[in-house]
Amino acid sequence: MNTTSAATVSAAELRRRVRAIEEIQARARELAASNVLAAREAAVTAAKAKEDAEVAAREAAAAALRLFNNDAELVAQLLGVTAEELERDAKPVTAARAKEVIEGLRARAERPRPVRRARKAGAAATAPSAAAPDSVPEGGLADAG
Repeated sequence: MNTTSAATVSAAELRRRVRAIEEIQARARELAASNVLAAREAAVTAAKAKEDAEVAAREAAAAALRLFNNDAELVAQLLGVTAEELERDAKPVTAARAKEVIEGLRARAERPRPVRRARKAGAAATAPSAAAPDSVPEGGLADAG
């Protein structure tokens, strides 16, 4: 009977281990699928951001050319790119859109800059100090002795 009992325990243990392995494999598949979905979503977001940045760069190039009276050589030199590259980037942008970008830049330039104030120090640091001690000579330092 000891042999049968030992075989039964081993079979039960094997079944438990097989179930545990199957659970781990199922979890690994779920994690892999989740990872794929997250990576795809990140790729779509990055592609959209890249596209938006390229459009903004083309619009900025077109606006800069209009602001510099279409002097592609001068603008290219200022930006450190070739005139051909600058003109190629600016070409797909309509004149109306370039004007909108320029108007936006002018509106932004006309806005007053926000005034930055220093943070207020603690109340103890800004409160006027008590009367000067009597032992310090007028205009002297307390430690200068």
